[in-house]
Amino acid sequence: MIAPRDLEHCTAAIRQGSRSFHAASRLLPRAVRDPALALYAFCRLADDAVDEQAEKAAAVLSLHERLDLAYAGRPRNAPADRAFAAIIEEFDMPRALPDALLEGLAWDAEGRRYATLSELRAYSARVASAVGAMMCVLMRVRDGDALARACDLGVAMQLTNIARDVGEDAREGRLYLPLDWLAEAGITPQAFCRAPAATPEIRAMVRRLLHEAEGLYYRSEAGVEALPLAARPGIFAARFIYAGIGGQVRAGGHDTISRRAQTRPVQKLGWLALALLRAGGTTILPRSAMIYARPLPETEFLVRAAARDAPRATDWSDTLCAALARLKAQDMEREAGLSRGAGRVREVA
Repeated sequence: MIAPRDLEHCTAAIRQGSRSFHAASRLLPRAVRDPALALYAFCRLADDAVDEQAEKAAAVLSLHERLDLAYAGRPRNAPADRAFAAIIEEFDMPRALPDALLEGLAWDAEGRRYATLSELRAYSARVASAVGAMMCVLMRVRDGDALARACDLGVAMQLTNIARDVGEDAREGRLYLPLDWLAEAGITPQAFCRAPAATPEIRAMVRRLLHEAEGLYYRSEAGVEALPLAARPGIFAARFIYAGIGGQVRAGGHDTISRRAQTRPVQKLGWLALALLRAGGTTILPRSAMIYARPLPETEFLVRAAARDAPRATDWSDTLCAALARLKAQDMEREAGLSRGAGRVREVA
């Protein structure tokens, strides 16, 4: 399915760029692990393309073109693109799922901030739960209840990442803490980004994010037993490793301004062992009623898109179209500004 050299490239990219997922992927069966590494490599490429480039609008628009080419069966001549195109063909990957990820990256490119926790969950759904839903597709699991729990896990992981990176994000001008939380504490976004500090109020917000994530980690566990038996240890491993990052944040007094929580290799080994034990237990424990919990309102569109009976639409959502249109206008405005600047330079010369 995926060319060996392309897979080697994707594996190397994940080994360097996402050590937590690379560790968890070791417990996945090869039939799932190989396409999962390719999927994560493409998603990582997309995230880095927006996060690391100065011209973020142009980066998102370029990614949109790359998705178009991959779905047309003519991927760009790059390992991650070719591997992702192979995944699309082999697993009938619904276009709405990578489009959701692209929309989240477009929101990042716009510098969007989130007024409420619900809006933050909507962002997390796009940049993380969409990947969880795509993972279910790779495991050929299209049951709505299992998909809902996979989306819970995605939101939990993203909230954990946001809690860990509050200081790092603020120093880069990014802010993901809900604005109504800041307002309640009498903190303006401008003041916080200008001089981020681990005040009691900010630590309390980090604690709230982790508390929200903890509930979703718990909900997500019920979905693991709906997965193929061989895939369960790898998914439990991802759940425990990312929750472990939250544990390190708590151990640091919820200060993610002056320090960045990190996990040690020995801890990851412990969580991998715990995942193996826990996955074995799901074969003897009765099925949890939590599997039937309704999906989060913010992730319901992903569950519908990936479900077994979902229509295979190829068009994009209205919100994605709107985000791309805004970025296109932003990119055109930037180019026009560059042209005017070049014209002034020629006149002076």
